[in-house]
Amino acid sequence: MSTPSYDLTALRHPVSKTLKAVSVFFFIQGLCFGSWASRIPDLKERLELSEGTLGSILFLLPMGQMTMMPFSGRIAARFGSRNVLRLALAAYSFMLMMIGQVEHAWQLAIYLYLFGLVGNLCNISVNTQGVQTETLHGRAVFTTFHGLWSLGGFTGALIGWIMTRMQIDPAHHFPFITLFIWINDAAFQQHLVPRHAFITAVPRFRFRPPQGQLLLLGAMTFCTMSVEGCMFDWTGVYFRDIIGADARYASAGYAAFMITMSGGRFMGDRMAVQFGRSRWVRISGILMASGIALTVLLPYLWTATLGCILVGFGVSSIVPLMYSTAGKDTSIPSSIAIASVASVGYLGFLLGPPIIGYIAEAAGLPISFALMGMGGIVISLLVSRIRNLS
Repeated sequence: MSTPSYDLTALRHPVSKTLKAVSVFFFIQGLCFGSWASRIPDLKERLELSEGTLGSILFLLPMGQMTMMPFSGRIAARFGSRNVLRLALAAYSFMLMMIGQVEHAWQLAIYLYLFGLVGNLCNISVNTQGVQTETLHGRAVFTTFHGLWSLGGFTGALIGWIMTRMQIDPAHHFPFITLFIWINDAAFQQHLVPRHAFITAVPRFRFRPPQGQLLLLGAMTFCTMSVEGCMFDWTGVYFRDIIGADARYASAGYAAFMITMSGGRFMGDRMAVQFGRSRWVRISGILMASGIALTVLLPYLWTATLGCILVGFGVSSIVPLMYSTAGKDTSIPSSIAIASVASVGYLGFLLGPPIIGYIAEAAGLPISFALMGMGGIVISLLVSRIRNLS
């Protein structure tokens, strides 16, 4: 795995404009997802859904993402990540607007599945753009791009909270978000990395599971996203049931994790340069494992919150660095390499939370948390086997 060759003259504009454009696309994609997530309770109330029905419908979003996963990398390689991104993001935000209009549960199910399909196309394409921009820029910027996605998600959630307080229905809220995304899509798409800037052969349209170094990168992404999914879905339950936090503090661990994960992404590029990518990934794995160990061994409000802070910092940089490393493999197009790693990693995000539940029912939530924390140790051991992570 080595840095791919490129033609800088193919840009026809300064790299700084590409850097800004890709930053905008990461932000507005996060904004789109955060806007949807912030209004789930309102849609649940409008459609009069039970918790079980809502859970089943919500599962269709990741199912849509997984359906597209074998194809998204090759679509981006064949048609160019810029072309795919600008069209897929327009469709992604259009699906957001349609979700706001639903009147029946079956409509929500269909639109969420489509939301997942086009969302995965956006995800692979924007990450391909991020890897290529980092190569053109000549400096580490990829984890910052992911920080901007997180910032966009936070902004979307904040706007959603304001809309809820003002009693503005998603049917009126989401069209404004869609319009904002379309305007930025049209304004900045011309400065994205063009297809012919990176010359790579486009393989036949077939899915091949990751092998070799890509499989190792996928395994490390799997461990990270398993922990991430665990923190998203189970931190509140852990603080309420194991720590005994009252309602005012039950979300303290989740908030601490989210803030430090987002903030850590803005620091990740600098830390990777300062320590070296390999050493920083190893440190991040140790932070993940140490944070969960602290939460399990000292199940008190402040120590557990500190543990969540450590986990947030640990999780923040690993997935962006895995995508960045995969995208610089010269043997296959960046989009396909990223999709291969993402397909393995996203299984961790899907499977981690339910596995936590099964283990918790059999042996208790602290045991399941402790086992999930072993992922950080696995990452620290595997990192030395990655050749291009330097």
